Amino acid sequence: MELTIQQKKKLKAIAHGLHPVVIIGQQGIKETIHEEIDNALSYHQLLKVKIIGEKQERDKLSILIAKKHHSKIIQSIGSIVVFYRRNEDKNDILKNKLKS
Repeated sequence: MELTIQQKKKLKAIAHGLHPVVIIGQQGIKETIHEEIDNALSYHQLLKVKIIGEKQERDKLSILIAKKHHSKIIQSIGSIVVFYRRNEDKNDILKNKLKS
């Protein structure tokens, strides 16, 4: 599912007030972190993750997370990455918040 520019803007606006739910440190990413990411995306649909490390490593981990969890990278600023995955069993946050 490709997102339009307007949809990405709405998601960025919603994510602005969020705090990182998952923090990935120097030990890297483990299966328990993947489980937490999957649970958070299923429940919230929009997730802020803080990835500590060098830029190249953060970028690799961001892409890995997006692929593994079938999500989209909405925004990446410094060590903070915002992911979105639509949950068909819930109301879409794009339709419920910040209607334009």
